[in-house]
Amino acid sequence: MKPKIGIIPGDPSGIGPELIARLLSSEGVAVAADILLIGDAHVFEAGQNVAQCQYDLVPADVTTNWTVEQGFAHHAMDTIAPDEIRVAEVSQEGGASVLQTLDQALEFVQTGVIDAIVFGPFNKASMHLAGLGHDDELHYMAEKLGVTSYISELNTLDGMWTSRVTSHIPLRDVADTISEERVTEAVHLIHNVLRRSGVERPRISVAAINPHAGDGGNFGTEEIDILEPTVKKLAGGQISIDGPWPSDTVFLKAVAKDIDAVVTMYHDQGQIALKLLGFDRGVTVQGGLPFPVSTPAHGTAFDIAGQGRADVGATRAAFDIACDMVTHWDN
Repeated sequence: MKPKIGIIPGDPSGIGPELIARLLSSEGVAVAADILLIGDAHVFEAGQNVAQCQYDLVPADVTTNWTVEQGFAHHAMDTIAPDEIRVAEVSQEGGASVLQTLDQALEFVQTGVIDAIVFGPFNKASMHLAGLGHDDELHYMAEKLGVTSYISELNTLDGMWTSRVTSHIPLRDVADTISEERVTEAVHLIHNVLRRSGVERPRISVAAINPHAGDGGNFGTEEIDILEPTVKKLAGGQISIDGPWPSDTVFLKAVAKDIDAVVTMYHDQGQIALKLLGFDRGVTVQGGLPFPVSTPAHGTAFDIAGQGRADVGATRAAFDIACDMVTHWDN
């Protein structure tokens, strides 16, 4: 059976609605999955107007067996009035629309109406204006789903993946946060997600935290005290893993396809590398949730919102990854 993918447009003031229109007009999308669009009809229609791509919204009787013959199934919502959308601007109204559509998508994935969620870019400033009480949408979703185990954003580009031992924390706190437990959790998370994406035996490298991997302790001892023993222990547990490698060279291994993933120590260590390699193709996967959730790694792009210039590459990649993860989820 085809995966059932729920799609929400993201912030209505950004490029999300345009990207969804371009995605649904792309070759093979309707064949790959049954798609349920969740949100305001006028938001999806506005995206079609900007992208100059047309598709049919078909009202759906949302049960676990929903399908439509032509067009795309639509669960209508009323989250924002057309005159409340201020293109390319941060707003409480836009953030509230995002939270409402996300809540509905999470309810649908919990009850089996959909198998996975793909969302257009969110704007965190707008979401915080609307009352987001978390650092990011991943922690918001985890609380809604009752997830208390380790979670982390994962990023992927052209088959190259990264996970993070630390994420949205000050750089001055990173070294004190690195521990055997956190490194182990980050490795197991990306190993499991890769298997659920169809990689039978993931090959993982761990990035060092210090320049030149600490240079034998001259530039820091986290590699000697924490990273090297942890990698050795994980390798003994039959995970294909090596490191720690200096972060200015480990991505050469990834580009050469010698490995599938890099476990990084902090946010920008992996993000800079991936975005330089292909900003318009990167995908964020919400790792650690009980269902596949993916989104393009770029933001709402207010600088080009409403101009018909948004590149659908990352959104299509996020959709494809969600479909693959549904197919391989029990691996």
